[in-house]
Amino acid sequence: MKITITEAAQKWYEEEIGIPEGYGIRFLGKVYGSSPVHEGFSLGITVDKPDEVMALTTINHIPYFVDANDEWFFSGYDLEVILDETLNEPEYLFHKNN
Repeated sequence: MKITITEAAQKWYEEEIGIPEGYGIRFLGKVYGSSPVHEGFSLGITVDKPDEVMALTTINHIPYFVDANDEWFFSGYDLEVILDETLNEPEYLFHKNN
C-alpha cells in the first residue's frame, strides 16, 4: 500500500489540525458511512503516534500513516489524498494496487 498526499492537502492538515511533535495523521477504517471500497465503513483520521505501521509517508517531519490494525480496510488499495478546493477539505481517492 502507498499513501500519496498533494501539497495542498498536506498544508490543510498542518493549518487546520494541531499536530504535536512526534505525532502524525493516522488514516483508519471506521464503522458507519460508506466509502468507495467498503459499504457501511468510512475512512477516518486521528492524530496519533505511529506504532505498527502498514504504510507511511512523511512530509515536513509529519508522518501520514495507516496502522497494521487497519489493513482490512486498505488491503488492495493505495490511498491518494487531495484537497477539494470547493469544500476546502481533504478528499480521499482509492486506487486498486497489484
